[in-house]
Amino acid sequence: MPGLNPFQRGQGDGGRPAPVRHVPSRPAPQPQRPVRKDPAPSRLAYRLNRMMLRPLVRRLVHVGLPAFLAALVAGIWLSDDTRRANLTGGIDAIVDRIQHREAFMVKMMTIEGASPVVDKGLRAMLPVDLPASSFEIDLEKLRERVLKLDAVEAVDLRIKPGGILSAVVTERVPAVLWRHARGVEILDKTGHRVASVTARDIRGDLPIISGEGAARAAAEALALIDAAGPILPRLRGLERMGERRWDVVLDRGQRIKLPETGALQALERAIALDHGQHMLERDITVVDLRKQQRPVVRLGLEAQNAIRRARGQPELGADSQPVAAKAANGKKKSG
Repeated sequence: MPGLNPFQRGQGDGGRPAPVRHVPSRPAPQPQRPVRKDPAPSRLAYRLNRMMLRPLVRRLVHVGLPAFLAALVAGIWLSDDTRRANLTGGIDAIVDRIQHREAFMVKMMTIEGASPVVDKGLRAMLPVDLPASSFEIDLEKLRERVLKLDAVEAVDLRIKPGGILSAVVTERVPAVLWRHARGVEILDKTGHRVASVTARDIRGDLPIISGEGAARAAAEALALIDAAGPILPRLRGLERMGERRWDVVLDRGQRIKLPETGALQALERAIALDHGQHMLERDITVVDLRKQQRPVVRLGLEAQNAIRRARGQPELGADSQPVAAKAANGKKKSG
């Protein structure tokens, strides 16, 4: 019953309040600590890290793989014919526009040190007609073509500011004429061909050499001609014999045979003999100096007949046969 509960609140005027029961407070929740992960890598990560330590694998990953992907994309993009044609046309148009700028155009050509014939030939060798882009003129190939001209020894090609192609030509200097079975050619001091002539009189100011292989020994021939100073007015030329040695041909049918080696010294000895004894002014047809220890001379027909008359022998005819014997043979045939 209500009157029996002494702790019931509000029981009347004389009742006591019910006692207050203190409820203990709950502890505040503690923050949970994060669970620390195991620092040891997994087996897969360990193997991948070990593989990346290899230089080859690093190069493949850092260089090879991006390059492969780029090539793959480019290949897929260029697989279309239309895109490929557009790309090629665009690149060609850009290159052509750059190459034909005013700064790269060659408008004229100047040639120095060339004869009219060489000048005309050099202009004809230009691969393009001027004005043209400097990219269309290969100076090295043009230089090789110009050097194939026999008269050109050297050429300097360069493109100067203002669109001028400059060519400075050094021509070969004619030094000697070479007569052979195919005609007459002009050679320089090294024996290189300069040009061909139709006749000896066209370059009468040049000495002449003849014989097969004479061009290869042109330098020696010029040295012999320089050494033949006292007999130079009588010199008619040098003849190469057997591609081994020289014969000095003089007027009046005289000939000096020189050895294979020491030809210059042998010629100087012959000139010294002529200066001291007037040897070449006598009736001598051949002076053979091929053997240094035993020089030989061949007398002319008049000198031989003079000696034969002094000895009481019959004279020789033009065919080197005794005249008396020929007469006797003629009488026997007529009898």
